[in-house]
Parts: sequence; structure tokens; C-alpha cells
Amino acid sequence: MATIKDVAKYAGVSVATVSRVLNQSEKVSTETVNKVLAAIKELEYTPSALGRQLRTACTKNILVIVPSISNGFYSAIIEGVKSEATKNGYNIVVGITNDDDIIEQEYIQFLDTKVVDGLIFLSPRRNRNYLKNYLGTYPIVQCNEYGLEKGISTVTIDNFKAAYDATKYLINLGHKNIAFIGGEGDYTSVIQRKQGFKKALDEVNLEVAKEYYQKTLFNFEGGKLACKYLLDLDSVPTAIFAAADIIAIGAIKQIQDAGKQVGKDIDVIGFDDTLIAKIYTPSVTTISQPRYEIGVIACEILLSKINNIKNANESSYVLTNRKPQGHQNIIVPHKLEVRESTKKKEN
Repeated sequence: MATIKDVAKYAGVSVATVSRVLNQSEKVSTETVNKVLAAIKELEYTPSALGRQLRTACTKNILVIVPSISNGFYSAIIEGVKSEATKNGYNIVVGITNDDDIIEQEYIQFLDTKVVDGLIFLSPRRNRNYLKNYLGTYPIVQCNEYGLEKGISTVTIDNFKAAYDATKYLINLGHKNIAFIGGEGDYTSVIQRKQGFKKALDEVNLEVAKEYYQKTLFNFEGGKLACKYLLDLDSVPTAIFAAADIIAIGAIKQIQDAGKQVGKDIDVIGFDDTLIAKIYTPSVTTISQPRYEIGVIACEILLSKINNIKNANESSYVLTNRKPQGHQNIIVPHKLEVRESTKKKEN
């Protein structure tokens, strides 16, 4: 007896595409639909009525996609999602992509096979062209980024304003030679933080040498390497704004290894207010995001979208009319947490 995998192989498409054709999705081209239908006829494939019923039922599972679990930033958001999901009788499935597009796409296909009811992205990657086939059809929410794809709901801070505030704080401390260390990758949040940094400098007519803009790996070693380069310059910066706490910690370690004192010789500000920023010596001045609350709000929005589709199903709407609710862009407040890695303001 032929299976859906046999049909996919015969038609030269993915299992997810066959599933879309069986469910009469509008996201499949006429040519592909005809290829799949021809394969079904040739192989005499008969979809299981029970299986189809299960795939259209509510699974009570939510998929949360994260790029890594080594970055402590994501843990509090996941806890927020889990808390709200559990309160509403849902489980969460965490998919770790290691920043790999292929792995991410494999997880997204859980939506097609009805393994999960909705998806929350914690990954900050941009230009997901493959996501366009899912927006407007499945419940999806993005955390920590603005709506990079049309129609996606988001929960985030104002990264531009947060970076602007952090840089203004350094300027008000008297700094004129301020460096920016950002992470590698096509991340909108980092781009916006760099823009906020530059805006604060432009307002007071501070020009920064291009060498002061460093792009590095989003980890401890990346912070060390970028800072080593800055310390080897003829004109060493007196302050560093890092786009993430883990980068800031690496920079601080490099400054200490060079025999300089953080908070006196060179000030450092991080971003995210992760646990390590609180407990490291010196403790790190940083931009705090309400990460737990971001997770809760993201889950609330997703469950609302899921319930919208569920209610449509119970009202016997045809599949192509089962659309999630309109997208929302929620901006939550940030806060500058001043600690030991920056000098005290003079009265």
C-alpha cells in the first residue's frame, strides 16, 4: 500500500507539499498540484480518514524555535511561553536550529503535518523567504524582532531607542571615543542597535573612526577578539557598547587581561541583562529586556490565533477560510541597568 512518502517521491516534491495538496492549500502552484494528483492516481494512494481527522484536530502543542540553548537570553522567554501555555492546557516543543536554515525549515514543516498548532520564533534571522508559504495560513509569532515578513505578529523592545539610550548614557559620562561591537549575522535587532548608537553620536556631532565599528561572533570569544583589535589601535576607545551581554563579557575579560580596569580606564555596556551580566565581576551595565513577559505576551497572541482557527473549524468553514487573526506588533519597555562596568556619574 502506497504511503504519503511514496507519493512525494514519485511527484518529486516534499511530504509537506503533498500534505498541502491534500488539504487544498492555496499555497501550491497548479503545476505542482497536478503532479501530486497524478502521483496519487498512479500509486492508487488513499489518505487515511482517521489520519486526516487527527491532522485537523487541535494537538495542544506549540513549537518554539530557538537558534541555541547556550545563550542564556532565551531561557527566560521560553519560561514565559511555557507558563502561559501550561495555564491554557498546552505543551511546548523546543526546536534548536544552531542557526541552520535547513534545520529551521524542517521544524517549520511541523505545521504542515499538524504536529503542532502554532509557532513562536525566537530566532532573529532575516529574509526567510521560505516562511512566506506559512504566513496568513498558520498561527506564527516572532519574538525580539520587528515584523520582517509581512503579516507576522511580533513582540519586542525598541532596539533603536534602547541602543540610543545606552550610548547617550556613555556620552553623558564624558566619553567621546566610543566603540560598537556587534554580532555577525543578518540580524535586524543588531542593525537597529547600531543605528541607535550612531544616532546618539550624530546628535552631539561625534565622529567615530570606522575601526570603532566591530562585527564579531555572538559569543565570549568574539567579544575578546573584537576588543583585542580595539586595544591595539593607536587611539584606544574609552568606552565600548556591545550588542549583547556575552560579547560585553568577552570584551571585559580582554580589557582585564591587558592590565586595564573596567569602569575606570574603559567603560563597557552590554545588552539583554542576562544572568551573567549580574554575577560577573565587575557586574555589567546593560539594557534590560522583560524577557519573561515577552514570552507570556507572545504565547497569548499565538493562542488567540489558534483559537480563532479552532472556532472557524467548529463553524464548518472551508479550509481556505481558516485564517489567523491580523498581526500585532507589540513594543515592550526596556531599561538601562547601571552597574560596575561603567564609571559613576559626577554630580
